[in-house]
Amino acid sequence: MKSPFPGMDPFLEPKWPEVHASLIVYARNQLNSLLPTDLQANIEENLGVRYNSREGYSIRPDLHVGESKVSVVQEGLKSERTESLALAEPMMRVRRHPHPDRHLEIRGQNGTVVTAIEFISPWNKLGARNREQYSRKQLDYMDAGVNLVEIDLVRQGSYVLAVPIEDIPEDKRKGYMICVYRDVERISFDIYFASMRERLPNIAIPLRSEDRDVVLQLQPLLDACYRDGRYYLLDYSINMPPKFSEEDTHWMNDVLKQCGRK
Repeated sequence: MKSPFPGMDPFLEPKWPEVHASLIVYARNQLNSLLPTDLQANIEENLGVRYNSREGYSIRPDLHVGESKVSVVQEGLKSERTESLALAEPMMRVRRHPHPDRHLEIRGQNGTVVTAIEFISPWNKLGARNREQYSRKQLDYMDAGVNLVEIDLVRQGSYVLAVPIEDIPEDKRKGYMICVYRDVERISFDIYFASMRERLPNIAIPLRSEDRDVVLQLQPLLDACYRDGRYYLLDYSINMPPKFSEEDTHWMNDVLKQCGRK
């Protein structure tokens, strides 16, 4: 059973940790069927931290708590003591949740990374510290001469792709985007736009300078995720943040009513 939407299904976003893991595996399999025999797509994993917080919440404390030493003069003698203060009970405790931050790397037989492929997640886009960490990762790839492919199919959070946002027309920034950076063309980026209304694009994955690009077909990956995850059981009656435009809302409601999902 397929998603009611021709392209990206925004109702998959609450399931993103699971969807993200599936996309990585299916993309690895698809690429390995296409790559030159001396290249291999591997799933790489870093340990990151995901916060149960909303955009705009500060991760750093507003106050620094330290030891206070106060001088006390008693009977002509000067001494130092540490003041004892009554502690208030905390109103809440926020836990940080470690999660595997997976991505794909295409490597040669000598282990050299040729191309990195990132399926962007909300935890890359939510919170200043997470965005800063992801930005450092981008720069590390590019400084190392690695091709970088970024596939952003989530609506939450702020813009994080490698191409400067001011170089993208404002009316194109509302949907989903894919950015391809080629090490041999360091001053340019290939940009693909995607939406709910049309099939996700086939994108060119750059390899070594002597290799032809291979084509990653995104829509079959998403269709496989939807089928294998049984996401036809999703509740399509809920409101999905962030808020859609009025035009998109009407279109979505029409599509869901036509297929009996709303």
